[in-house]
Amino acid sequence: MKMMSFGRAAVAAALLTAPLMTLAAGVDNVGACGPGSRLFEGQSGIAPQVLAVTTNNFYGINTFAMSSGTSGCSQDGKVSSAWKTAAFIDGNKDRLARDLSRGTGESLDSLAQLLGVKDQDKAAFVRTTRDNMARIFPSAQASTDEIRAGLRAVLAADGSLAAYAARV
Repeated sequence: MKMMSFGRAAVAAALLTAPLMTLAAGVDNVGACGPGSRLFEGQSGIAPQVLAVTTNNFYGINTFAMSSGTSGCSQDGKVSSAWKTAAFIDGNKDRLARDLSRGTGESLDSLAQLLGVKDQDKAAFVRTTRDNMARIFPSAQASTDEIRAGLRAVLAADGSLAAYAARV
C-alpha cells in the first residue's frame, strides 16, 4: 500500500513541476523583469531559471512588479512568443533564404507579419534583411537558432528596427 501512495505522490510531483520545467527549458524565458530575473541574472540552465520563475511568482511579487512598474518591469510590455518565430523559420528555411536574398516573397512577408513589423517599417525591414542575408544565414546548414540569432543581431543593430529584435 505504501508503494501505491508513493507512486501517486511521484505522479503528483511530476504534474506539479512539469509546467516549471517546461518554462525553464526555453531560451530567455525568465523575462527581463521581476526580482527573479535580477537575482539570477546571467545564469543559465534549468535550475536558475526554475528558481527565477519561482521567485517571480512567490506571493505574487511579479504580478505586483508588472502592475506597478517596479523591479524592471514596464506597464506597457507586450506578451510575445519567440517559439512561433522559431517554428516558422524551422519550417521555411529554404523559402526564407530565397526570399531574403531577393528582398521579396511570401515567406519574407510572413516573417515581417509574425514579428509585427509596422507598415512604415516594412521597407527598411526588407532592405536590412536582404542586405544582411549572410549574417542571418551564415551557412547553408545554419540551424534555426543560428538564423534567429543572426536576424536578432541584424535587427538590433538598426536603430529603426531594434524594437523588433526582441520578437525574434
